[in-house]
Amino acid sequence: MRQMKLTTLFETASLTSDSNADGNDNLSLGSVTDLGNGSEVVYAPQFLPLTKSWDYFNYLDKKLPWIRPTVHVFGKAHVQPRDVCYFATKGLKDLVYSGYTPKAYSWDDHLPLKEILDEVDKAIPGSHFNSILLNRYTVGNDYVGWHSDNETLYGPTPEIACISFGCERDFFLKKKTQGEVGSKRGRTTNEEKHCFKLKHGSLLVMRGYTQRDWLHSVPKRAKAESTRISLTFRRVLEMAQPELVV
Repeated sequence: MRQMKLTTLFETASLTSDSNADGNDNLSLGSVTDLGNGSEVVYAPQFLPLTKSWDYFNYLDKKLPWIRPTVHVFGKAHVQPRDVCYFATKGLKDLVYSGYTPKAYSWDDHLPLKEILDEVDKAIPGSHFNSILLNRYTVGNDYVGWHSDNETLYGPTPEIACISFGCERDFFLKKKTQGEVGSKRGRTTNEEKHCFKLKHGSLLVMRGYTQRDWLHSVPKRAKAESTRISLTFRRVLEMAQPELVV
């Protein structure tokens, strides 16, 4: 596996540094990994202050309507190996993955989610995220397999941001083969691979053609003995079709 190379400071996102309540600098200035061909990943390991991050973690862990749904992969039903919860602005087209359509809750009922969204919007001007898919990994056997978020409702070059709370977990990216570019779960090369250890309170952003050309995953980890919660922010471009009145 090739080691990731952090190439330049993420100046275009206007990530700023502030002091937090613990007296430490909030080193939210991120670094960019250039994946080539118009794809890049930004990673800010200390995006949110430590104490505030634990407050968010405790709220999300206890107050959200988590569910562990049954999904269908290659024609077979499986219990998804992690808990999920979905929030979206009213009127957007439904999210559907692996034959499952999560209920879209309103974040007006959960103000901490709106606070986190505001922090992300400030850090990434022009992002205008309008949906959040949350995942909760309670044990090391909880995971997400190789996939890309290339649904048409996000457009051809979606910008996707992920906030992580709790247990540190590895986040991998690997490049699709040329013949599989554009697919969601294709064969991949053994050479083009990157790993990020997602820390408590960190921010990771995938942009450009990352979803077209790359797959990502959070694999099982036997030593991960505590809970991790991730918030994945996306902008849905498609609106729901109006219901016909007959």
